[in-house]
Amino acid sequence: MAKYEKQIMSKLLDKYEKSKSFTGTNQVNQSFSLEIAKEIPEYKDDACYDIFLSVNESVDHLEERHFVTVKSLRNGVIKSVTLNTEAIHDIYIFLNRTPKWETNDALHNLLLSYCNDDRILRAFCTEQLSRLEQNKSVQHFDGDVHTFELLLQAIRGVLDLESETFERDFSIRLFGDSKVFEKIKAKVISILFEYGDFAEKSTVLHELNLVSNPGHVFFKGSGIITISGQMIDISRLNGDMALSTALLRDVEKIEVTGESVITIENLTTFNTFDAQNVFAIYLGGYHNAIRRDFIRKVYKQNQDKQYLHFGDIDAGGFYILMHLRRKTGVPFKPYKMDAATLRQNMQYTKPLTDNDRKRLSDMKTDEFSDVIEFMLDHNCKLEQEALDEISS
Repeated sequence: MAKYEKQIMSKLLDKYEKSKSFTGTNQVNQSFSLEIAKEIPEYKDDACYDIFLSVNESVDHLEERHFVTVKSLRNGVIKSVTLNTEAIHDIYIFLNRTPKWETNDALHNLLLSYCNDDRILRAFCTEQLSRLEQNKSVQHFDGDVHTFELLLQAIRGVLDLESETFERDFSIRLFGDSKVFEKIKAKVISILFEYGDFAEKSTVLHELNLVSNPGHVFFKGSGIITISGQMIDISRLNGDMALSTALLRDVEKIEVTGESVITIENLTTFNTFDAQNVFAIYLGGYHNAIRRDFIRKVYKQNQDKQYLHFGDIDAGGFYILMHLRRKTGVPFKPYKMDAATLRQNMQYTKPLTDNDRKRLSDMKTDEFSDVIEFMLDHNCKLEQEALDEISS
């Protein structure tokens, strides 16, 4: 098959497959044409006479096969070609191209088989089935049904994880190949973030227990932790302590000896935080299952304490707080995330982006109405590490 024959017929088929004629919903007869000079700009360039001859020869071959009808100008110049829709079946064979209706049927059946899964998969599959009915493209489908099935399998696999798992091990277990997941990872994250409820796109997999490296929970302050029968008074340590995923399973008791428990979003802030009578937990900007389980365990054994969250004074910080409450069931209150803190530190604030303004406007609740109004009026937001001094 000559280069231009494939190019011309592929473009005509693309037009046909996007049309109402393809879905059978057309009210009038449609035709599908292609202007040669627009599709192949060199065709009208006198310096490219060899291309002119090659294109004409290709179009002659297509016309001989009754795939197109040709509209010509003087001097052998072809103005346009029009698809012969009665030859569609033969054209697919000629191009060695799978008919779109066959691909759509395969996608339809595949999507249906995942519709009863987790709500995220169900929402995604339902939306894609609707798009198929409207003859729209399926999101994240690159033309290969098998690869798309791997994508759905990966999403289901991630959502089923109950304990921290390394990406490499996950890929081997699910696909028998350590590199398959890496190839579809970006699409998995995009779908999970769009159809799920996650604080940040960059931390979706971490929240669902899929990690590149072992996870840890960092904490410090007024508390006593018992691990495998060994009691450790954290308040006597000059710094923080970290427990790996494996070690967390051996935690028997966490006794908060201070008045409050506080989760801290930023690492720099966590490192400099030295308030007395407080048990501090580093959140890392997000709270994956490991940190959530640890927080739930702390709360279950210390429900008489005050629970606070210290985060950035921006849309992301507010969202992380609300997300933390929903995912843990712990009634966290905001700490130094108010208009007063902004007023005291205006010299360290940054201007809002357009996206900041939109997100803030969308989350104007009674709880944050005062600080959000201040932020919008004064065009400001504040990151934790910008604060000069943190104290209780």
